[in-house]
Amino acid sequence: MTISAQAASAKALEICKMAPIVPVLVVEDKSRAAALARALVAGGLPALEVTLRTDDALAAITEMSKVAGGVVGAGTLLTPDDVKRARDAGALFGVAPGATDKVLSAAENVGLPMLPGAVTASEVMALLERGYDMLKFFPAATSGGAPAIKALGGPLPQVKFCPTGGVSPGNANDYLSLPNVVCAGGSWVAPADLLRGEKWDDITALARAAAALPR
Repeated sequence: MTISAQAASAKALEICKMAPIVPVLVVEDKSRAAALARALVAGGLPALEVTLRTDDALAAITEMSKVAGGVVGAGTLLTPDDVKRARDAGALFGVAPGATDKVLSAAENVGLPMLPGAVTASEVMALLERGYDMLKFFPAATSGGAPAIKALGGPLPQVKFCPTGGVSPGNANDYLSLPNVVCAGGSWVAPADLLRGEKWDDITALARAAAALPR
């Protein structure tokens, strides 16, 4: 089932509105995936981005997609093949660090809502021209941070962002307080040590604190 760019972006916006923080997850062991998803959803973070950076990432998406209340997406989509494999694994949305015609076309062709990345006015304008107005701002910290996103809001107020990369509990409010920021991506809610130790209650506590951030 194909999807238009406008519909894809509208769905991405809907998902981004679910919570102030979208966990950016690196899952090394698929056997922990479902429990991780349950812990994060219990803490109030239903939209989950699993990055395709590990051998178990696709299997983790499949397991996490079975968890009630979760909306699982795939991050680091770099090629059309990444898009297809993520969709086949059960991903309900995709995230890319940037944007190419091939990746966006592949996502539209398989009906996968996308959150493409952009940091410059030209990149934003190109995606807006195609039909995408909900974008990832990555890497946020090294691309001007909150001041850069605020500045883009002047000439491009119709575009919304999800900044990712260097977002932390200490600076999340700087981003979330901006009118053109819907949510932010963060990895701190599921740190590797807690994941390896299967400290699910601790992860739920971190998720609960993140879900309570004002926006």
